[in-house]
Amino acid sequence: MSKKVLLMRLSAMGDVAMTVPVVASFAKANPDVRITMLSAPRLQPLFANIPNLNFVGVDKGGRHKGIKGLLRLSKEITSDGKFDQMIDLHDVLRSKMLRALMSLKGTKVTVVDKGRAEKKALVSGKNKAPLKPMIQRYHEAFEKAGYKFDLNYGGFDSISNCDFETELNLSSHIRNIGIAPFAQHEGKIYPLDRMENVVKTLSEHNIGIYLFGGGAKEETVFNSWADKYKNVVSLAGKYKLQEEMAVMKKMSLMVTMDSANMHLASLCGVRVVSIWGATHPYMGFYGYGQDADDAVVANLDCQPCSAYGNKPCRFGDYRCMAQITPETVCKKILAILKID
Repeated sequence: MSKKVLLMRLSAMGDVAMTVPVVASFAKANPDVRITMLSAPRLQPLFANIPNLNFVGVDKGGRHKGIKGLLRLSKEITSDGKFDQMIDLHDVLRSKMLRALMSLKGTKVTVVDKGRAEKKALVSGKNKAPLKPMIQRYHEAFEKAGYKFDLNYGGFDSISNCDFETELNLSSHIRNIGIAPFAQHEGKIYPLDRMENVVKTLSEHNIGIYLFGGGAKEETVFNSWADKYKNVVSLAGKYKLQEEMAVMKKMSLMVTMDSANMHLASLCGVRVVSIWGATHPYMGFYGYGQDADDAVVANLDCQPCSAYGNKPCRFGDYRCMAQITPETVCKKILAILKID
């Protein structure tokens, strides 16, 4: 009888995206294991086309909210029998409660080591050495559970019925790049007036610029840039997640913040120039398979000021971002694209 393994990782899209190369590699190396992945419902497309994986969306604001909701979830996922193992890739209160319930049902539990103490030391300045990548930490959690396998993620399978070549006029430019200028927290966003300068400069090189992001603010900003500059197209609100990733795969390069789009592009196998402010690549959240030299970072003594970029700047001016000029960003992009 095949083993049943339960995996859990909720939180933000980027955090969940970092589990994908590990989960997919695990599934490929263990085709007889029946995997159940618990995560946010909207992130199901990230785990599509993994044949031995069953995705279960956790409605943490509704039917799976609180202790009663977790009891309901535990009953739902064990309706056809208990799990042999649970690997908790989140280690927060909600996942701790669920793994306690699983343990009572006889499930062996393994927990990821998120390196919280090391992250705290990096933020405090006690340590300035690069930390272990989170993807490696996820991999080690599986190894601790007794599964040895190589990371051999083949990339996101962007099956789509859309003809993006025609729909987005991709063939009319010398190169096509995606730019995702927003992030969840202010300290991770390159100032929009500077990013607009980048967009303007690149558009003058006959580079197709496709703007990735969602939400009313993003759409308003993107539309204004598309109206002002040639070769600029807003994708805000036009595609579902899987379709948006299919467009990403057609880009020569993505330009992102320390954000979900950096990780989505990494899953698509697209090279990323990432811009860092309140956070830092040393924290361990760098994109899977990305070159460390492609990060644009001021490397000030105050960086990183938080692990997730959610704390206000102690100086009030986000000088970590202010010291990165549009010329620096454009120079790196053009050099990678081999455009004078």
